[in-house]
Amino acid sequence: MINERRLIRAEPSFGLTTKLFQISWIYVLLICALAGVGYAALYSAAGGSPDPYASKQAIRFAFGLVMMLCVALVDIRIIERLAWPLYGVSLALLVLVLRVGHVGKGAQRWIEFGGTQLQPSELMKIALVVALAAWFHRATWERMGNPLFLIPPALMVAAPVLLILKEPNLGTAVITALIGGTIFLAAGVRWWKMALVVIPIPFAARVAYGYLHDYQKARIETFLNPESDPLGAGYNIQQSKIALGSGGMWGKGYLQGTQGKLNFLPEKQTDFIFTMLAEEFGFVGCLAVLGLLLLIVLGAMAIALRCRHQFGRLVALGIGVNFFLYVAVNIAMVTGAIPVGGVPLPLVSYGGSASLTVMFGFGLLMSVHVHRDVEFKDRRED
Repeated sequence: MINERRLIRAEPSFGLTTKLFQISWIYVLLICALAGVGYAALYSAAGGSPDPYASKQAIRFAFGLVMMLCVALVDIRIIERLAWPLYGVSLALLVLVLRVGHVGKGAQRWIEFGGTQLQPSELMKIALVVALAAWFHRATWERMGNPLFLIPPALMVAAPVLLILKEPNLGTAVITALIGGTIFLAAGVRWWKMALVVIPIPFAARVAYGYLHDYQKARIETFLNPESDPLGAGYNIQQSKIALGSGGMWGKGYLQGTQGKLNFLPEKQTDFIFTMLAEEFGFVGCLAVLGLLLLIVLGAMAIALRCRHQFGRLVALGIGVNFFLYVAVNIAMVTGAIPVGGVPLPLVSYGGSASLTVMFGFGLLMSVHVHRDVEFKDRRED
């Protein structure tokens, strides 16, 4: 592996004003535009009222925006040094949630702090990206060729995935595993080594099916045959498809969606908010929202490509992949392409933990962009 850090000739000098100018404000505007779409959708979900969804979401976004800009100003080398404490705290919270976590809708995923709820699995996805980036940032080709070198990061992925599955939260567990696999490949791990991990998955999934909760089995069976129980397990996805199709090309108009307005559409403020947008704004509106989401993903990839150090590249890639998987899983879920898994549409669906952790991730992304040319002290020989 080429030590690209030695190719950086000069150490940039950053003041607070300089860092503020270095922030990609166009990217920030894209994020604000997506949050605006979310506010409008939640306003409609409440029947044309800011309460109880849109107003709370706006406050969360305002807090998240300030947090994002503060994180963006933190030196990326400090973030690297904090990678392991962040991962440790996130892992401890995952263990804690299984003991004292709040139970809701058959799952134990939240910890209550003074009237607010935190979902540790959302924070863990960001912590995992930073921790894996820190691990592979110090790697050499010789170490990468040693299978023993890959055992610690493999355990770093496996531990949270197993804990998240135990909550249970299958959708987030799959996303966490995919994020870890993406970082492995981007860091230079050979395909055949990844195949050794991937090949046993179908056999493990067959065994794991026997341990799933009844509602999880029902989701899989409904996915395979949605018409088998249209008034029970298949109700959500059937109503979602009706809302998607009824919007047509241009939609029924803002605040005019009958599926959402008459409460036929389930969880319209969270998991199925995209179908409500489809009903009101039609196919054209869906394309516009998807285009905005795509620009945010491509922006993260561009930041990764422009960064001159391995740590920043892997962090930016991981944050971009996390956001992409949020979007891909949610839209595939509400269109019936995959089983319903309770994954929100970021910054559009109503929710606290997901929105704030996404904004924290964007703060890390902005820090990578601001500090894309900094030089790390080489500690590979330490």
